[in-house]
Amino acid sequence: MKKILSLTLAVLMLVSLLTACGGTASPKVKVIEINLTEEEYAFGVDKTQPELLEKTNAFIKKIMEDGTFDEICNKYFGDGTPTPVVSAARDTSKDQLVVATNAAFAPFEYMEGESYLGIDMEIAALLAKELGKELVIDNMDFDAVCLSVGQQKCDIAMAGLTVKPEREEYVTFTDSYYSASQKLIAMADDTTFDACADAAAVEAILNGMDASTKIGVQNGTTGKFYVEGDEEWGFAGFKVTCTGYQNGTQAVQDMINGNLNYVVIDSAPAKCIVDAFNELG
Repeated sequence: MKKILSLTLAVLMLVSLLTACGGTASPKVKVIEINLTEEEYAFGVDKTQPELLEKTNAFIKKIMEDGTFDEICNKYFGDGTPTPVVSAARDTSKDQLVVATNAAFAPFEYMEGESYLGIDMEIAALLAKELGKELVIDNMDFDAVCLSVGQQKCDIAMAGLTVKPEREEYVTFTDSYYSASQKLIAMADDTTFDACADAAAVEAILNGMDASTKIGVQNGTTGKFYVEGDEEWGFAGFKVTCTGYQNGTQAVQDMINGNLNYVVIDSAPAKCIVDAFNELG
């Protein structure tokens, strides 16, 4: 995890310069270490390319069995060194694999200069090599990722995607490669959830809150569905005010600025963001 902090810190320092007063350090934040959901990540393949789906599933199985996936994860959760991935320019005269992503979701996809880093991006580079294709990464808003594949503008979506029925309207999901969950981020001095032992206890407190409680989420993600409610997912939602952001970093910054009470995002990005803000503190 410490290996991705240089990028996240650079982003946060820029935000801090724009929003903080004088040289005051950012208040510290924390993750409430309780899984609120249980999800599976997968890649979303163009429905008109069944051969790509078959080959991608075979590739996922291969990297899981030979240790490659563990090696990639160690670069972001352990002591390994991330490998930057460079996108080629789109060229219809070449045999390319066009990957749709939202590069604001560390440790799965993020940018450092013109290079892409993250678990998904390293898998994308290896998949393209396996297929004998040139890799093109199309960075866009998260809400557009599956849609772009459904419209055949991209071949595959690789963006920390949770398998969800409504997304299957646009893509065919591969086999799962990562188990994830949603977590709550709070200010470090907030004791509201300190006595909670499980998700039910957290939700009991959230259910007692009204629209005066403001919770930030990343647009189009499970966190948004969880807070607002989603029948297909079985999420009842809460009576709080839900505010969407382009990424989790913006939401946490807004919480620090006093405009939100909490943030709900995926567990791995939650830890990255909290670690980065606390480094600044």
